Amino acid sequence: MGNGPNELGSSRYHLIRACEESLRRLNTDHIDIYTLHGFDALTPVEETLRTLDTLVQSGKVRYVACSNFSGWHLMKSLATAQTYGWTRYVAHQAFYSLVGREYEWELMPLALDQKVGTIVWSPLAAGVLSGKIRRNQPAPESSRVQQIGSEGSRLSNEKVYEIVDALDAIAEETGKSVAQIALNWLLQRPTVASVIVGARNEEQLTHNLGAVGWNLTAEQVEKLDKASEIPTIYPYWHQRPFAERNPLAVPAYQER
Repeated sequence: MGNGPNELGSSRYHLIRACEESLRRLNTDHIDIYTLHGFDALTPVEETLRTLDTLVQSGKVRYVACSNFSGWHLMKSLATAQTYGWTRYVAHQAFYSLVGREYEWELMPLALDQKVGTIVWSPLAAGVLSGKIRRNQPAPESSRVQQIGSEGSRLSNEKVYEIVDALDAIAEETGKSVAQIALNWLLQRPTVASVIVGARNEEQLTHNLGAVGWNLTAEQVEKLDKASEIPTIYPYWHQRPFAERNPLAVPAYQER
């Protein structure tokens, strides 16, 4: 672009340069969705969003998304974009699965309210929900799963086994695999636009694609919701009894 870090804000310069290097590596003239991997608290939100808007206005990027934001990170960014008329985040890439449902507490209601789509990463919890592990069946040595629960999960082994038991039961009912059921459950959740699957080969990819084209029944979804329900933290446990004034994004079965 002919501009160096002395002519632009340092963060602004590096973000523009990173985008242009991505275009060069991909051998393309634009990126459909440009995603920030995390929130940068050391850079003013205005500088980040203005830079992203510049990339969109120049045609290098069509849409922008964020990843792993807290609720206030995302809401502050959306409000700032609206204030200045800049491009807003259309999607949030987030950790979410049957063994990691914290996303539902704050980020899902926010996404529903602000019309932000969700792109789920680690939908099978690093292989925990792939069907490779269950009671008395440890993960194979070649698996990515180093310990039950996966990255980001706070669940005990026993809770994970309860979820896998429910998946196994539904697999018998539907003739689908554990992985396909776990992915289908996600694809039916509010705000979820897509999931990122980490297939190692064409066979795994084809298998994962078998999660679409059909839907779990309401009863099967409820069975999985109940098996994977976890105690909420404050202030969410305080809000649940007042669902008529503060509707839940998805039903809660913990108190039933």
